[in-house]
Amino acid sequence: MKRMTAFVLLAIALSIGVAACGSSDNSGSSSSGEFKVPDIPVVNSIGAGEGKLNIIVWPGYAEDGSTDKSVDWVTPFEQETQCQVNAKVASTSDEMVTLMRTKQYDGVSASGNASVRMIAGGDVAPIDTKILTNYPDIAPFLKNQPYNSVNGQMYGAPHGWGANLLAYNTKDVTPAPDSWSVIYDPAYKGKVTIYDDPITIADAALYLKATQPDLKITNVYELDQKQFDASVALLKKQRPLIGQFWADITKQQQGFTQGDLQVGSIWQYTANLLTADKQPVKTTVPKEGATGWSDTWMLSSAASHPNCMLKWMNYIQTPKVQAQVAEWFGEAPANLKACDETSDKTHCDTFSAKDKAFYDKVAFWSTPVRNCRDGRGNICVDYSKWVQAWTEIKG
Repeated sequence: MKRMTAFVLLAIALSIGVAACGSSDNSGSSSSGEFKVPDIPVVNSIGAGEGKLNIIVWPGYAEDGSTDKSVDWVTPFEQETQCQVNAKVASTSDEMVTLMRTKQYDGVSASGNASVRMIAGGDVAPIDTKILTNYPDIAPFLKNQPYNSVNGQMYGAPHGWGANLLAYNTKDVTPAPDSWSVIYDPAYKGKVTIYDDPITIADAALYLKATQPDLKITNVYELDQKQFDASVALLKKQRPLIGQFWADITKQQQGFTQGDLQVGSIWQYTANLLTADKQPVKTTVPKEGATGWSDTWMLSSAASHPNCMLKWMNYIQTPKVQAQVAEWFGEAPANLKACDETSDKTHCDTFSAKDKAFYDKVAFWSTPVRNCRDGRGNICVDYSKWVQAWTEIKG
């Protein structure tokens, strides 16, 4: 993956309604000019903590013992820094973007379909990675990516990554599925679950990429109108089979536990909870591949407690804490030294933490823009159309 250029970032800003000055023929705008990333100073030092930290997190990223008394990396941070943590759990990237723009939070654990929008919108600040103590130990392939940097300037601290998985009830779904085709199978009508987010259109595109090569899909986030329409049509055809559009992991967990759900997309975190509860649910990466997430801790450009956020970014990247989060959530840690700290010594092998080849196969969440980044021009369907189509799909 190549670094995201400034003009592409601001093209994203326009496609989602973020105010920006100037325009470009390559951007999807009809006027001309050169885009510039918002002029926000690079943060290059960490001062005294302010005593408080307000962060937006994915479920399982800021555990304080309230979910499981034995799972707590927030309390040691608070004791070490005197920064009291208030973690707001978000279920989708859209929710994270909305919350960050209230300017009430100091930082966020952002995936690629949120991070780029926040960079383009000036919601997050660039970081001098020299102040990140553990940055040299971060997997090289997580640095300077389109979702966390602009022209080599990092906008945060890589956290962890993984693939979105196919889950199935081993008693009800036999033989064990090896393809996403199972979630389009009428045999499981009313028992299928998929993620409640416009980015799920990419999952349909991923399946079509493998099964309908005539569509010539190369990037599931860069779809021309024909490719996009085919993906939406597949999801509309699937709609009567859906028993639950999930965003709340607790509700999805309950759905599988109560037998209301039999098969569908899932995060490893939820699968871990089901396993701990001794439910007959297993997961797999289907033969068509998978979409996925690569998350980055980002500092709000309007942070009230920036030093506490920076201290958190340093703390969460330490090997021991990375190991705790990775095992609890079910993901590959960003800090490769965490592999020596996991209680399960096969964890990093299971999640391909050091395997760049596997990383390259995962279609990581990204914000769709009109200007196809493969040189096709302004023919790709931008994110606003994905949002509109998702509303129509759900009905």
